[in-house]
Amino acid sequence: MIKSNKLKIFNDPIYGFIRIPNTLIFDLIAHPYFQRLRRISQMGLSYLVYPGAHHTRFHHALGSMYLMQQAVQVLRFKEVEISIAEEEGLLCAILLHDIGHGPFSHAMENSIVEGVHHEHISLLFMEELNARFNGSLTVAIKIFRGEHPKKFLNQLVSSQLDMDRMDYLKRDSFYTGVAEGNINSERLLTMLTVRNGELMVEAKGTYSVEKFLMARRFMYWQVYLHKTGIVAEQLLIRILKRAKELIKKGVQLDCSKALLFFMTHKIDMDNFELSILERFSELDDVDVLSAIKTWQNHDDFVLSGLCEMVINRQLLKIKLKNKPIEPALFQKHRNHFISTYNVSEQEADYFVFQGQISNIAYNTDKQNINILSKNGKISDVAKASDHLNLKALSKKVTKYYICYPKYKA
Repeated sequence: MIKSNKLKIFNDPIYGFIRIPNTLIFDLIAHPYFQRLRRISQMGLSYLVYPGAHHTRFHHALGSMYLMQQAVQVLRFKEVEISIAEEEGLLCAILLHDIGHGPFSHAMENSIVEGVHHEHISLLFMEELNARFNGSLTVAIKIFRGEHPKKFLNQLVSSQLDMDRMDYLKRDSFYTGVAEGNINSERLLTMLTVRNGELMVEAKGTYSVEKFLMARRFMYWQVYLHKTGIVAEQLLIRILKRAKELIKKGVQLDCSKALLFFMTHKIDMDNFELSILERFSELDDVDVLSAIKTWQNHDDFVLSGLCEMVINRQLLKIKLKNKPIEPALFQKHRNHFISTYNVSEQEADYFVFQGQISNIAYNTDKQNINILSKNGKISDVAKASDHLNLKALSKKVTKYYICYPKYKA
């Protein structure tokens, strides 16, 4: 089939027109590995809470690349030296930073494969693409791995104020309709600067950083860690777990070849090689959703029950608490389910379970967001800010939950 790599533009609902800067970027976007991101949800099953949240990793990758283009322009204007090769490396690295996500993004990270994070898979995809594109991604891979001598290049791709976070906050806020998450990315970008080889923000951008961190906190509690979303995600994880369990016992389950491979093989860091990468590249949300639609009619009480809950949005009840769930409360719901449905304890554990979630808007143990004052003094944003809540945002907040079925009165 004849390929066309005419330079094109994308019409994005957030930023308007996004320009593809060169043929390498075009060819990467056109590659099947990247096109797969059109079929990977950016926010998993969050559309069960926010009906508009149907955007994909494809949207997010392009948006992050657009912000990177703007960041490079701003820094060059401030006489920060960024070569053409480094710019191309930045654009490729941010474009491909999420290419390793599996179906429904984070929900499936430990269900499809075991202990292999999406960042590692993204790197494997980049290395394979680098081989296919004659070494064109060498600089991008160095930046992505944090091995480039210019530290600020990696910080633009992966830090607490990177193009990834700037895009997903603005984009997820737009598609969910949660206005509290909206950030002024243009203002943040304009305030970026580099000192001593590190990325930082000019002092007059302090309030914009505060708004950014507050928006991140709002989005985590209101969207990413929304209790209904947690239930849906946990059900999805348990569906895959039960399917694997049944297949191991010799029960036949209908699903795509790509999904069946990962259901019947244990894939972890030790055996995730090129042949596995190719199979992984065939997986997307469609495989999982199709399987769930089929499995809701299966004879197995657990599998069909879990699938029906997700398909029909008849989810489990969830209660969030500030303290660990009392064993007596957990046992009460577990025993009730066992006696109501005459199932085993192991089967009951699929429907009655507990866990915990945590949120830290600004992690002072990781790469700090530094503020550069007019007199050249560099200080952490939590210290530079006069906002009393900012220090509180650097504390980890943990909540505990219990899930169980809704019973008829």
